[in-house]
Amino acid sequence: MYRFLLTPRWWGINVFAVLAIPFCIFMGSWQLGRFEVRFDSHQQQAERAAAAETAAARPLGSLLPVDQVTSGRQARARGTYDVRRQLLVPDRTLDRKASSRPGFYVLTPLRTDGGKALPVVRGWLPGDADNPADTAKVPAPPAGEVTVTGALQASENIGTSGVHSAGGLPKGQLGMISAASLVNIVPYPVYDAWITLGDTSAPLKAVPPAAAEGSGLDLKAFQNLGYTLEWFVFAGFVVFMWFRLFRREAETARDAALGIGDGDGDGVGVGGGGGEGVSVG
Repeated sequence: MYRFLLTPRWWGINVFAVLAIPFCIFMGSWQLGRFEVRFDSHQQQAERAAAAETAAARPLGSLLPVDQVTSGRQARARGTYDVRRQLLVPDRTLDRKASSRPGFYVLTPLRTDGGKALPVVRGWLPGDADNPADTAKVPAPPAGEVTVTGALQASENIGTSGVHSAGGLPKGQLGMISAASLVNIVPYPVYDAWITLGDTSAPLKAVPPAAAEGSGLDLKAFQNLGYTLEWFVFAGFVVFMWFRLFRREAETARDAALGIGDGDGDGVGVGGGGGEGVSVG
């Protein structure tokens, strides 16, 4: 009854199922592994962030370049604030959520003893960076040589929440905190990193450090989880369709063996009186 399994059509169906099911399971497992890596990285980053809050600050040079391990660590640098080139970073929120109260960062370059400048986000203010009434509230940075301590952050990129990558901002504003954005604004080299101060001067509010790129439970992490479910559903669908085709083919073969088919039967006439007859199929 199952001789149909040896037909070329079913050879093709079986080969497809044998190859498709392991492939779907492999891809689903791979996507699940990617999610687990991101989840573990998120946990590690949270633990490092908690430890960084109580850890002693280290010299800036010892923490560069910024990576997932050094991001968020307390860095220490000494230099002089360049007040003339202070910049405002518009359309930023403290918790980086679109629904939060809008405001702007206050960024002042710190000319370090080594010659390079370190972008220092001294804090956040609510309001509009284009409104003179709001920008007038920005307090002046300390004069003279100072030592600053803050959470180390990697340069932003076009994928960072809140950045203005298209340009077109007024003079005195910065859309993206990065060495590449500052190179055409300041006449001196800039570190490929920045820090956010934990201790700020009123009315500024401290900007919390962001998690290192690729270490948080972001949209990509949940996409991996969604793809995992999809691949496993595909594997189940292949099994379901194979079983459904097999059952239908088996029922057709069984009906054929029992002589039950869709063919036309010949009628047999049984004559009666008056020329009337009953046809028995």
